[in-house]
Amino acid sequence: MLIGVLTLALGFALAVQVRNADEAQVLAGAREEDLVRILDELNSRELRLREQISEQRSALQELSGSGSRTGAALQEARRRAEALGILNGTLPAQGPGLTLTIRDPSADVRVRDLLDVIQELRGAGAETMQVDGVRIGLSSAVTGRAGGLRVDGTALRAPYEFVVIGDPQGIETAMNIPGGVVQAIGNRGGVVDIAQSELLVVDALRPLDRPQYASPDD
Repeated sequence: MLIGVLTLALGFALAVQVRNADEAQVLAGAREEDLVRILDELNSRELRLREQISEQRSALQELSGSGSRTGAALQEARRRAEALGILNGTLPAQGPGLTLTIRDPSADVRVRDLLDVIQELRGAGAETMQVDGVRIGLSSAVTGRAGGLRVDGTALRAPYEFVVIGDPQGIETAMNIPGGVVQAIGNRGGVVDIAQSELLVVDALRPLDRPQYASPDD
């Protein structure tokens, strides 16, 4: 809007200058001293108009530069908001990753087993994940008992399917280390299947957690 106003001001200034020139032609029959006076006034007015045009051009350049900086700042703010939204689970995400399926035919997989899976996935570089349509966040809680597990209050049903976004090869290698969760679940009668994928979608969303006591530090 400011750039539009300044552009109109430039056009108006030029129009005034042309109109004054036309008036000077109309006064072609005036006396010599009157013509000299009119010419002096026109010259003075032209000088003022040129100064105003120069000032307005400078203002336009400054506004253009300010707009570019503002646009870059807004773009950076959007990138940060998107990254935080993905990490917090408030935005859907897509990318390479893997699907980890825990089969529990004997209903022996415990709360601790699912917690270990989540922690090891995070430690292996998982950027975001969901299990049976429930997005995992920083404050996610696994509760219940074997055969009746819950995540954030939502009941899960075996087989438990984790959709994970991150480096698929690196995560799979980390999950299969000796003594890790894959082996631990196998020792309890469960089976873990891992399938890598070039593109997965994590679309379950979490409500935005609002701190009750914490506030930003100035």
